[in-house]
Amino acid sequence: MSFLVKNYNRRKISFKKGKGSYLYSTNGKKYLDFVQGIAVNSLGHSNPYLIKAINKQVKKVWHVSNSFIIPEGEKLAKRLTNKTFADYVMFQNSGAEATEAAIKAARRYFYSIGKPQKNRILCIKNSFHGRTIAAIFASGSKKMTEGFYPKVDGFDHFEFGDHKSLKKSITKKTAAIMIETIMGEGGIKVIPDWCLRDLRKLCNKKKILLILDEVQCGIGRSGKFFAYEHANVKPDIVPIAKGIGGGFPIGAVLMTKKVASGMTPGTHGSTFGGNPLAMSVGNAVLDVIFKKGFLKKVQQISKYFHSELEKLRIKHPHIIKEIRGLGLLIGVQLFSDQTNFIKRLMDKKLLTIRASENVIRLLPPLTVNKKEIDLAIKIINEVCEE
Repeated sequence: MSFLVKNYNRRKISFKKGKGSYLYSTNGKKYLDFVQGIAVNSLGHSNPYLIKAINKQVKKVWHVSNSFIIPEGEKLAKRLTNKTFADYVMFQNSGAEATEAAIKAARRYFYSIGKPQKNRILCIKNSFHGRTIAAIFASGSKKMTEGFYPKVDGFDHFEFGDHKSLKKSITKKTAAIMIETIMGEGGIKVIPDWCLRDLRKLCNKKKILLILDEVQCGIGRSGKFFAYEHANVKPDIVPIAKGIGGGFPIGAVLMTKKVASGMTPGTHGSTFGGNPLAMSVGNAVLDVIFKKGFLKKVQQISKYFHSELEKLRIKHPHIIKEIRGLGLLIGVQLFSDQTNFIKRLMDKKLLTIRASENVIRLLPPLTVNKKEIDLAIKIINEVCEE
C-alpha cells in the first residue's frame, strides 16, 4: 500500500539507477529514457561532470539564506545575462514558481511606474504554465481549473493562432502577453518565428510586456540556448527551470533592467531559491552547454531524429498524423488516443510521455547519440506495425 496522495497515475515501474539515455528498473530491465524527467535531465542520467560539481559543493556549503550574498548565484546570474537579453535574474526552485514570479514582476513594474490598473496577463487558452493556483487559471484550461474555484482573476485568453482574437483581447488593463515559445503540455506546438516577431512589435506598440515561458523548451532543447533566439526577438521576461538544473531543482526568471526596477527588497522571496548547491549545479550545466560545438551537435542530431520520424509518418500514414516540435522537444501526433501506443512503447523498453491532442512527447537528453535515436525509431516502427 502506498501512502502517497493519488494525484499521479503512476506507471507500475520504478528504477534503481540511470546512465546517460538509459534507466535500469528495480527488476533489472534496461529502458531507453526519452522522458528524462519531462525535459529535465538535459545532460542525461548520472552525468559525471554534474556529479563532480555536486560532490565538490556538498563539502563546502549547501544552503544559506538569501539575506547574504551567494557567490555561486552571482556567477550563474552573470553567465545567464551575458548570454541573453536579460539584465537581471531572480532564482526560484521550479517552473511554476518562475511563472508566478514572472507574473508578479510584470504587475509590479506597472505598479512602480504609477499604472496599477495595468495588471492583467493575456495567455493562450489551454496553455500550460504550472500547477499553482494562479498558474492553472493563467493556463485557461477547464480541466486544470475544475474543483479549484473561486477563480484567480487577472488573466484573459485567446485561441492558439487566432491573431484577431489576440489583438481584440488587449485592453487598457493588459500588462503583458505570456506564452510558451513552444507549447509543451498543449501538444508540442511551435509558435512560428514570424508570429513571435509580430508579438514583439505588438507589445512595443501597445507598451506592454512580452513574457516567453521557456521552462520546457529552454536551455538548449530547441537547438539554441533559448527557443526565442530562432526568431531573433528579445522578450522582457523569461521564466525558466527544468534543463538549467540537469535534474536538480532550479527555476529562475530572467528580466530586463526596466522590469527589474519594480522588484525592490521585500517584493518577492524564496527560501531555497538560489542556494549554493543548486547554483553550483546550474553553473556545471552551463559549462557543458556553453562548450564550443555543443548546441551545434544538438541541432544536427535533432535534424536527423526529425527526418527519421518523418519517414515513419510517410510509412504509416494512417497511424502517425504529424511530427511536431523543434530540436529535441519532439511530438508525434497520432490519429487516435496515444495511451495504448505509449504502453506498447514501454513494453518494448522505450519510455515516452503524453501531451494534448494525441501527442507522444519524445524528450531525450541533449547528449543523445545516433545509435540511441535509431533504437527509438526501430521501436516506434515496430509498434506501428503491430
